[in-house]
Amino acid sequence: MTWQSEVAPLRRVLLKHARDAYVSRESIADQWESLGYRGAPDYDEACREYDHFAELLEKLGVRIEWMPAEDTGMDSVYVRDASVFCDAGAVLCHMGKGARAPEPAAQRSVLHGLGIPVAGAVAGDGTLEGGDVAWLGPTSVAVGVGYRTNTSGIEQLSDLLPAGVELIRVPLPHWKGPADVFHLMSILSPLAEDLLLVYSPLLPVTFRESLVERGFGLVEVPEEEFDSMGCNVLAVEPRMAIALAGNPETHRRMEAAGVEVHRYGGREISDKGCGGPTCLVRPLERGG
Repeated sequence: MTWQSEVAPLRRVLLKHARDAYVSRESIADQWESLGYRGAPDYDEACREYDHFAELLEKLGVRIEWMPAEDTGMDSVYVRDASVFCDAGAVLCHMGKGARAPEPAAQRSVLHGLGIPVAGAVAGDGTLEGGDVAWLGPTSVAVGVGYRTNTSGIEQLSDLLPAGVELIRVPLPHWKGPADVFHLMSILSPLAEDLLLVYSPLLPVTFRESLVERGFGLVEVPEEEFDSMGCNVLAVEPRMAIALAGNPETHRRMEAAGVEVHRYGGREISDKGCGGPTCLVRPLERGG
């Protein structure tokens, strides 16, 4: 088993069901605008979509552990962001989005109950969110520097990583500003040990060149499918991925590169909150 991979066979995950994150129609009405959602999710349809998403994971052989029904905000449905995993254990994040501050502590309690060690936590003036962290291989991890993750948070993460891990800092663009949902994994998703899905227009030139030098093949997301989260896909195993439905050209390009694509409908749980399948899932166990 490894925690330092985004593509090894996915065995076990942590999820938070939409019914437990969104709580009620009234709770959605109170939160969605202040959280920057594109629209108010329909509670009943969101629950149906989430049921189908979880069923797809189970169909692909993934075991699910569940976050409890704590009211820690609608964004808590996107469980990846509250922690980062390495072979030393979980690193609890310190959220760059203030409204998400309760999420890491809630995850700590669940991880403790599952017997998963916590290696440490980002604190003080440091911010770190899991969507900004992507393992490129067992000894190299890329971390986006932007509005959600800052230099202090990255330095604290670096101190907690096992010896010998190369940490690559990736400066992120201003794009739509501090209120936008923008992470490193908005523009990069690993598909296999040697294959990445990328949106090159927003990749720093030196970082993109380094990926090619490291031997990665790059599957390019077209401009017209970037805003609909074409670049946010979850690898279930090398060259098998879960993707949000509605990005046909991106999916065609992945399939042409030998990737088996499984689609889910996510208008309520993904489109409106700008969180794709990687955001919805905190991998707990890969490989083995």
